[in-house]
Amino acid sequence: MTDMTNQSFDLAHLGHVEMLTDKFEESLDFFTRVYGLKLSGQDETSAYLRAWDDYEFATLKLTKADTTGVGHIGYRAASPEALERRVKVIEESGYKVHGWNDGDLSHGRAFRFEDPFGHVFEIYYDTVWFEAKGDDVAALKNTASAFEGAAPRRVDHLNLLSSDVTEFKRFMETCLGSRVTEYIELDNGRIGGCWFTVNNKTYDLACTEEQGGGNARLHHVTYATDQREDILRAADIFLQNGVHIETGPHKHAIQGTFFLYVWEPAGNRVELANAGARLIMAPDWKPIKWTQADRMKGQAWGLKTIESFHTHGTPPVKK
Repeated sequence: MTDMTNQSFDLAHLGHVEMLTDKFEESLDFFTRVYGLKLSGQDETSAYLRAWDDYEFATLKLTKADTTGVGHIGYRAASPEALERRVKVIEESGYKVHGWNDGDLSHGRAFRFEDPFGHVFEIYYDTVWFEAKGDDVAALKNTASAFEGAAPRRVDHLNLLSSDVTEFKRFMETCLGSRVTEYIELDNGRIGGCWFTVNNKTYDLACTEEQGGGNARLHHVTYATDQREDILRAADIFLQNGVHIETGPHKHAIQGTFFLYVWEPAGNRVELANAGARLIMAPDWKPIKWTQADRMKGQAWGLKTIESFHTHGTPPVKK
């Protein structure tokens, strides 16, 4: 597994995820009225959304499309110099490069590239800080904006699917300078899943093995809550609004997060999670290995992982 001292720290954090939807109005209603994100702005094709304590203009870019899944994943660099360093590494890596673009409503110029499975990533530094106005101004100066109900606090992570997690791991370590905090090793020797971080969070991106026969697919996008109780209340909100609750509330064994998974109207899986105060502070952290036998025990308190969690991803696989 990863030598923890090799992490670059050129990237500061996961910035945003572009999610595709073929039911734009229904998805937008879900993410604002039900899930509790805030609409920062819109252009011809996308809505720019954020949680109440996300400092950037958008952490979820919801885009009209004729399909579902992920459009791209954005990471913010630690500085303009770090951005240039990382771009040079990516250009020399041999992975597919898309090059520079001018950004969008939420950030400035960005450099795009692609993993071996078709997921598009971008890195950027110049960003648009959200500025609260009117009723959205928070009572406390050190809070990004006002909030209502059980809305999530910040973007947390996403989970991508790939047919070769070991190769995806190589991509993340090379291009993003990520380190692995926990992983699954199957009985046949394959890596079944990896959890990555570019900072001291336990993880900002996970990759698990594609078992549905698709390519470049999304497993889920996750926002974090302050407390477990927020997730329990959210379960009732989802129930009241006819949202498909896939699994949870419960606790993961891997990473220890308290979770709830639902499907938004277009079929993309989204999660609410609470990791408590868990951070990876050790510079010589040794990645935790979970075996196939460990995983057969189910989640932390014995809940068995349901079948759709292994097979459902977006876009759906055409039979």
